[in-house]
Amino acid sequence: MTSAPELVSWVGSETGPAFDDDLLRHVLDSHGVRATYQPLVDLDDGRIVAFESLARGPIGSALEQPDALFGAARRAGRVSDLDAACRLAAVAGARAAGLAAPYRLFVNAEPEALTAWEPESMHAQGDLPITVVVELTERALAARPAELLQAVARMRTLGWGVALDDVGAVPESLALLPMLRPDVIKLDMRLVQQRATADVAAVMNAVHAEAERSGTVILAEGLETKEHVQTARAFGATLGQGWFFGRPGPLVAPLPPFTGRPVVILKHDSHEPHPSPFEHVAASRTARQAVKPLLIEVSKQLEAQARHAGDSAVVLSSFQSAQFFTTDTIRRYTDLAEHTAFVGALGEGMSPEPCPGVRGAVLEDDDPVRGEWDIAVLGPHFSATLVARDLGDDGPDRNRRFEFVLSHDRELTIAVANSLMSRIWPEPRRLDPPLRTPDAQTEALAALAAAAHERESQHVLGHDTSIPAEVSPLILERALAAATAGITVADVRDPRHPLIWVNRAFTDLTGYTSDDVLGRNCRFLQGPATDPQVVSDMRSAIADGRELRVLLRNLRKDGTWWWNEVHLSPVIGDGGELTHYIGVQNDVTSRVEAEEKIMQMAYNDALTGLPNRIRLAERMEVSLARGRAHDRCTGLLFIDLDNFKHVNDQYGHTAGDDLLRRVAARLRSVVRAEDLLARHGGDEFLVLLSDLAPESAREVVGRVAASMTEALQAPFDIPGCRWTVQASIGTSVAPHDGQTADELLGRADSAMYAVKQTRDVARH
Repeated sequence: MTSAPELVSWVGSETGPAFDDDLLRHVLDSHGVRATYQPLVDLDDGRIVAFESLARGPIGSALEQPDALFGAARRAGRVSDLDAACRLAAVAGARAAGLAAPYRLFVNAEPEALTAWEPESMHAQGDLPITVVVELTERALAARPAELLQAVARMRTLGWGVALDDVGAVPESLALLPMLRPDVIKLDMRLVQQRATADVAAVMNAVHAEAERSGTVILAEGLETKEHVQTARAFGATLGQGWFFGRPGPLVAPLPPFTGRPVVILKHDSHEPHPSPFEHVAASRTARQAVKPLLIEVSKQLEAQARHAGDSAVVLSSFQSAQFFTTDTIRRYTDLAEHTAFVGALGEGMSPEPCPGVRGAVLEDDDPVRGEWDIAVLGPHFSATLVARDLGDDGPDRNRRFEFVLSHDRELTIAVANSLMSRIWPEPRRLDPPLRTPDAQTEALAALAAAAHERESQHVLGHDTSIPAEVSPLILERALAAATAGITVADVRDPRHPLIWVNRAFTDLTGYTSDDVLGRNCRFLQGPATDPQVVSDMRSAIADGRELRVLLRNLRKDGTWWWNEVHLSPVIGDGGELTHYIGVQNDVTSRVEAEEKIMQMAYNDALTGLPNRIRLAERMEVSLARGRAHDRCTGLLFIDLDNFKHVNDQYGHTAGDDLLRRVAARLRSVVRAEDLLARHGGDEFLVLLSDLAPESAREVVGRVAASMTEALQAPFDIPGCRWTVQASIGTSVAPHDGQTADELLGRADSAMYAVKQTRDVARH
């Protein structure tokens, strides 16, 4: 470890790339990486069962935090060195504190470092007294599948466990679950910290399915409150991690004796992927014969199943030779790549990216897959494989015969998928290549200059943007590299539209290095929350050669979302042809969130977070208009809390505010998804029910009112007392009780007071 005196010159100094490089070199050379440890607990009894090691730089330095530390390592090309230093620091700290089995030690692995991974090095100081669980991300498998699968095999020969981190952050994390067979599924913290959505439910179903099939353990991270813990348990998590249980810190000896249930490391088949998917499947299934046209249609049906499964599906196919990857196949597989998580295509002469978004693999001369036609489709709830072997017929291609097996057995499908995945090339990357010709380079750089200046000045340039002779392309490129806007150049002469140049601001903005992105279509920035209509608008503009400015949500490399204001500008060659597209991008997240906050303040109640009367009035007008157009009814409930004033008088307004928040949460839990619950003001709430059938409208309104009355019957625990709430609820239904929002509200208000008066009379 680096001593305090050695760090004096580094703490509080200026920062910058050069300084960070020097500091990183010092940290690595002097073993200055620190390990802090966060406890992982059993959610059933709260006992600590494991610790996760988290890397930190020297205290007080510019590289103390992990994002800065690893950012410097990526810029310096030393991620593997830092990754190894982190693991050694984790083990050293665990040894010093006497951490031993049955405790588990969780450590992280960086995807970029997998090619240099040597798990055995962690045993260099002697046998480890503890079982290590290595945390990987879906990005690692998607980027370098062959290397990762080999690294995982080596880990498991040492008795280590494997955890898949950030599951649910992106669809790929679900798709690749069955191929990695993790011992621990680590849920992304947003799943337990955010409200339930359809996407969250999809993750929950997929995780439950995998855990039920394989016996893997579910761990939820980011737990900070009791509510987070409850949500985690609903997801099936048995382990938890987060500030609710303990913040990261040093391991202090002596550690308490282990009294919990050990994290189970599953037993896995240690065999290498079978070299021939056909032989592996045919060993347990009967092979039949068919001609090529039938197998083409079967393959298309499996592809359709993958597309239906969507962004949680994996498709891996072998085509014998690139010549069979036809124009029609390219069209289908390009579409699959846009709608599924991962698509791979193998064959003799296949390029690293045979079509946009599809990963390729070249088959060696002696590879048995060269004689096979294989496809594996794998998703959380669907699996199927077709494996076929060419019988070597002469004659027309359409009459060629194959012996084949079609199976929906999940284990066989996983075996075929792993066999094909182990051959996939690493993600295509390029060093910064020049544009195709000096003239085209100068022209593209001129467009870059115009686009960058346009972003800075916020108006379209009206003057000559040609480059003076004394300004060389090198000078201009360096100037653009220093621009504060993220700038990219895509070559649209290539049908894949690959990025061929990005500036430093773009890499800082997205978290990707230039090696990560060059040669790839920019769709890697898209995610499930990206508006597909905006993406469609961008594609149409590029197809038409038009300029376009759009706002869309993009994903950084670390999985965080940001709002991207993009200006797309075409570059036209001397012959009038479209050659490149310039993308100028700005992070406007703060602006958008500020606008959303303003909208939130304007349309939502500050105390309860519910929509306010303004929002309800707008929605009611829409509902009434739709009702008139389609002969449907609109219902309204007016809810008033009886004797609420007594809470404020006896226990104070703080207790009253707390009660209102709890009542709002209770009511929100029973309204239907399509209904709108709003706070009218004070102790009054409104519920809007839209699109009701005329024959059952009053029945539905009455049923909702009854469910709300029932929901409020249980006492509320507020500071100083337990309070039982009774509410008076009045209802109205349009068009019978009124044609306008004011009429409907007035009738519901009158009905509520009638209920209240009846209750007061009965009480006296």
